[in-house]
Amino acid sequence: MIVGFLIIVFRKNIKDMTGNIGFAEKYFGMGGTWTFLAFLGGAIFILSLMWATGSLQNFLVKFLGGILG
Repeated sequence: MIVGFLIIVFRKNIKDMTGNIGFAEKYFGMGGTWTFLAFLGGAIFILSLMWATGSLQNFLVKFLGGILG
């Protein structure tokens, strides 16, 4: 969760180090790198929270169990 939070907080510094991310600018339009970094940080935060509570594991077992079994 900390990594996701830090990506959101320091996305300006990350963008300054990496520059524009080509696919993000292509698909999200102008300012797509900023949007991508916000989505990435949010997704990492939410998935980490789900993992910590065990809900991600339950979802994966039910989802993969339905597909494979």
